[in-house]
Amino acid sequence: MKLETQAILNTDDLTCIMFDMDNTLFDFVEAKTRACQEIVDHLGCGDALELFQYFRRPGCGFEDWNNIRDYILDMGVFSRSTYDECCKIYETEKLRAVDPYPNAIPTIRELKKMGLKIVILTDAHSKNAKKRLEKTGFSQWLDALFCADITGSSKPSHQTFLFALEALDLQPCETLFVGDSLRRDIAPSKALGMLTAYAAYGDRNNDTYRPCGTADPDIILNDISEVLDLFKTGKRE
Repeated sequence: MKLETQAILNTDDLTCIMFDMDNTLFDFVEAKTRACQEIVDHLGCGDALELFQYFRRPGCGFEDWNNIRDYILDMGVFSRSTYDECCKIYETEKLRAVDPYPNAIPTIRELKKMGLKIVILTDAHSKNAKKRLEKTGFSQWLDALFCADITGSSKPSHQTFLFALEALDLQPCETLFVGDSLRRDIAPSKALGMLTAYAAYGDRNNDTYRPCGTADPDIILNDISEVLDLFKTGKRE
């Protein structure tokens, strides 16, 4: 399928809303932080925020259990049984702590009523993504789910977005992408010609949005429900 890029997008052409998942539909940072707290409580030492930073190290997967291993090694409390227990605590508490943002489910439901396709494009592994989507209640509203192990690449690679578009037989101009990262969500989807909505409410890396050229979103959302205004007014900010 040949994809065409348009500089100006007409909202009347939109047939699909493509969402990032973590920190766009629910606060995943909070869930991970709470899981880290449970681990340090179990260990009886350490600091939850310090452990969380291990998951953010360059070159280390955001969901990689080796982050837990390295932390308890550095704390000098490593044993195989301790490591296994901490990994189990992490997975259990992380999933338990994920909840939809206020207004998220009603917003998705309303978009579905409008006849729009609801799609998720995430860098999470499909096994983890399905668990979180089932726990939060989003699964029933989805038309498609694309994860890193399905697309074969991760954001901000254009190939990730192109894979989803081709699988759905969609042109970029037919799609609105909603995500919390200007670099990984907004910049690549905008470059391909999608309409873009920046989920500022979920961005834990930017305290204040500042115009930055190629990553400037078409719409800034302070609440996920504001995406509905696009269809009520037919105007973009």
